Amino acid sequence: MEPILERVGILSPTLKSEMKRNIDFGRPVLVAGGGGFIGGHLVADLHRRGYRDIRVVDVKPFDQWYQRFEYAHNTVADLNDLDNCQNACREVGDVYNLACNMGGMGFIENNKALCMISVLINTHLLIAARDQKAERFFFGSSACVYNADKQVNEDVIPLKESDAYPAMPEDGYGWEKLFSERMCRHFREDFGLETRVARFHNVYGPLGTWQGGREKAPAAICRKVLEAIHHGTNEIEIWGDGKQTRSFTFIDDCLHGINLIQHSDLTEPINLGSSELVTINGLVDIVEQIAGVELTRRYNLDAPKGVNGRNSDNTMIEDRLGWSPSTRLRDGMEKTYDWISEQFNHHLQAKTTFTA
Repeated sequence: MEPILERVGILSPTLKSEMKRNIDFGRPVLVAGGGGFIGGHLVADLHRRGYRDIRVVDVKPFDQWYQRFEYAHNTVADLNDLDNCQNACREVGDVYNLACNMGGMGFIENNKALCMISVLINTHLLIAARDQKAERFFFGSSACVYNADKQVNEDVIPLKESDAYPAMPEDGYGWEKLFSERMCRHFREDFGLETRVARFHNVYGPLGTWQGGREKAPAAICRKVLEAIHHGTNEIEIWGDGKQTRSFTFIDDCLHGINLIQHSDLTEPINLGSSELVTINGLVDIVEQIAGVELTRRYNLDAPKGVNGRNSDNTMIEDRLGWSPSTRLRDGMEKTYDWISEQFNHHLQAKTTFTA
C-alpha cells in the first residue's frame, strides 16, 4: 500500500474502501485458469500477500502448467462443466477467473468458435460463486472488447472504458469477453455477488508462451530474433506492415492492478494496461537493441495483424486507484527476452541431446 499512497499523496475513496475491507484469509481463494501465464503469476502473488489456502484449477495437464506450486491445492478439471465449477467454488471467499481459450492474434483470428466457448466457463463460475456464497468474483476481460471503429488508425486515441459501446468487439474472443462482462454486471445487480472486471491490455513477461502459435507479439518477436541469430539468417518476419500500434503491460504491474481492483469498490469494467504506445516496428527495434543485432525485415501482409491501433486510457484507474504502470517497456522486454533466451537455449540443447 505504501508506494501507492506515496504516488497519489492522498487516499482516494476507493483506497480507503480497500484498506477497510477485512479480508478473510481463512477462506480458500480460487484461481481459475491458474495453470496459465497470468494465473500462475497470480497464485504466487496471492501467496506473497498472505493467502495460504489457494485453490488452483486448470484444464491443462500438470506438465503443461506455466507454474505450479506445492503450497497450492492444484486440480486438473474442465471448468466448462458446472459441477466442476461448483466443486471448485465450495467454501471459497474470492474467485479469480482467468480461464479461457486464447492466445496471440494468429490464434484468436483462426479459432473464433473455440474462443467463444469460454463463455461457459465464466457463466458456470458465476453460478457456482453465487451458490457457494463467495464474497467477490474477479473477471479477467480484454481490450478486445473495444469498438473496432475506434481502432482503425495507427495514431489511435486512447480507449476509455465507455468506448466498448456501441458494441463492435473483436470477433469471437472479444464478443465472449464483452458478454461475460455483462454477466458479471447482472449477477451483481440481481444476486448481490460482488464482481470486479479488468480489461487487460496485452500482458507480457517471463514464464509465458513463447512458441507454438499462442504466443503474443512481445514473446513472438523475442523468439524470432533468437531464431535469426541462431540460424544466421539476419532476417525477421513481421506480421502486417509493422506500423500497427499497441501498448503492452508488464506482468508485475498487472498483478498490482488486479489486487487493487479486486479489493476496491469499483463495479464497472476498468482498463488495466500501459499507455506507452509503440509500433510493432518499434517493438522490434527494442528487441534488436537488447540482443545487439540489426535484422532485415520481411513484412507478411497476409498474416493476422488485428486492429491498426490500440492504446489504454488510464484516466479512471489513475483517478480511482492511483495505479499506473511502473515498468518501462524497454525494461520489461529485457527481462522477457532474457527468460525466453534461456528457454530457447534449453530447447536447443534438449533437441541436440535427443538426436545425438
